[in-house]
Amino acid sequence: MFPGGTPDMQQLLQQAQQMQQDLMSAQEELAQTEVKGTSGGGLVTATVNGVGELQGIEIKPEAADPDDTETLSDLVVAAVRDAANNARELASQKLGPLAQGLGGGMPGGLGLPG
Repeated sequence: MFPGGTPDMQQLLQQAQQMQQDLMSAQEELAQTEVKGTSGGGLVTATVNGVGELQGIEIKPEAADPDDTETLSDLVVAAVRDAANNARELASQKLGPLAQGLGGGMPGGLGLPG
């Protein structure tokens, strides 16, 4: 609650605009950040950006057995999943404080009556 018990609408709008700018900035930073995931003890490395878009796959030669492509496929999938999980964790760290600033979606999170 604000001093005097009444929210200042102009102040609320400014806070909302600032949070929106902070959120957009954090999302842009995530899109520019590379996150890696690995499998097979480093035989396969997947790179995604901070929003989870696949950017590249690196496969060490010893992982490429022409008689066992199924294992290689499994390693690629595992590396991509690891990278995506790492990207989600990074996004949570970057965007979490902003969500808390919004009150975590709870009524009254912006100082408004619930």
